Amino acid sequence: MTNSAKHLLTISALIFAVQSMSVIAKPFTIIGTMDVGNQPLTPKTVHDNDITPDTTRREMRFTSSLPIGSIVVKTKLRKLYFISASGQAIEYAVSVGREGFSWAGRSSISRKAEWPDWRPPPQMIEREAAGGHIIPTLVKGGPSNPLGARALYLGTSDYRIHGTDKPWTIGHASSSGCIRMMNADIIELYRLAKIGAVVVVQ
Repeated sequence: MTNSAKHLLTISALIFAVQSMSVIAKPFTIIGTMDVGNQPLTPKTVHDNDITPDTTRREMRFTSSLPIGSIVVKTKLRKLYFISASGQAIEYAVSVGREGFSWAGRSSISRKAEWPDWRPPPQMIEREAAGGHIIPTLVKGGPSNPLGARALYLGTSDYRIHGTDKPWTIGHASSSGCIRMMNADIIELYRLAKIGAVVVVQ
């Protein structure tokens, strides 16, 4: 083989190696919290401007003996009312517990969280697994988290008033007992509602 031929083969091999490296170095893809490129995930700061501004709110007259700052959920109407002043409330559309998971009672806000992590209770994990739906034990806070942008925790229960990653469920009975709201709505309610505020679910 001549030196020219050897030189051409060497150049061809180098070109092939560079092309192969460019394929290998192709950026990996993140799907939700799953890294499909075997690369460490880069921490992502979640901002409120990551959500759509859709709201369902309207101010209205509302008669109640509860103190200002209380929350009333009317399950059959799929509505939540924040008592903003004497005889006044802000109404929001919500999603409530589906058949077999709805409830009624009185509680209070025990904790508030922004972009909360979701840790489903063991009984939910078992129930979903029995139906062939595997859910993780932890979902970090973010736009794809089922709790959405904010969460108001009710007493010592597993129930919350929270945002959602499924806005099309608002107005329906589709949750496992929690009260879901549009993310823009829960951000406002989070700002208005205080820890210790009364929550009545009817």
